[in-house]
Amino acid sequence: MIKIQNLSYMYNKKDLILDNINLQINNGEAISIIGKNGCGKSTLLKLIAGIMKPSSGNIFIEDIDIYKRENLRKEIGIVFQNPDTQILFPKVYDDIEFALKNLSLEDRQKRIQNALKKVNLIDKQEQDTYTLSLGQKQRVNIASVLAIDPKYILLDEPTTMIDSKEKDNIYQIIKELKKENKTVIFVTNNINEILLSDKIIILKDKKIEHIIPKSKLLENVKILQECEIRIPDVIQIILKLKEKGQDINLEEWTIEEMIDKIVKVCK
Repeated sequence: MIKIQNLSYMYNKKDLILDNINLQINNGEAISIIGKNGCGKSTLLKLIAGIMKPSSGNIFIEDIDIYKRENLRKEIGIVFQNPDTQILFPKVYDDIEFALKNLSLEDRQKRIQNALKKVNLIDKQEQDTYTLSLGQKQRVNIASVLAIDPKYILLDEPTTMIDSKEKDNIYQIIKELKKENKTVIFVTNNINEILLSDKIIILKDKKIEHIIPKSKLLENVKILQECEIRIPDVIQIILKLKEKGQDINLEEWTIEEMIDKIVKVCK
């Protein structure tokens, strides 16, 4: 469990970015953090990852302050928006192995193979990283995190720079992580990623404005639109169906499942 208490962050000791953030993230939850550009989403994610330190307040993992925990990197892994920023080595295998340098050779090989299988890149392990697409590079970055096997996986707009096919690959990885009961926290402005979440955290004016469970998402579409989230037509249709008395719950729905449900309802 991650607990954030009275967290504030000030840039250059004068510009307040986050103000008195309080949040609890339970083990196994998928959380999306959304809000308009500049609201502090990525800053909050980096604070949770321990990359930055708060100006005040605390972040705890299992009731221990993250800055007092040993080997924090074994518990929290983070993937950034630009896939090129985390690629360090010319070969895929070497790039993932770098994260495991303190393990025995046998353990490293096993973890690397498992991670590559999870991101569907087992056939690319000897390939030059510079020849990969941006989406494949992002999957290498995710594999580097999965090889460490942390409890908490943080993703900072992981699909922003990649094409639709590769987006689907990332979504599938997130679904599998949820099945493994990993805690996944991602900053996003993408409705598909929001629909993979159990809870949606909305930042506004440097604070947490709303915490919305996925089951209440349809009741809060206007709030998402205020955050500049594009709402697809299929959700607008579902809202119309609800107005006409259809019993619809988004608890486990993806966009594809929504379309399938609408087709069945309209037959």
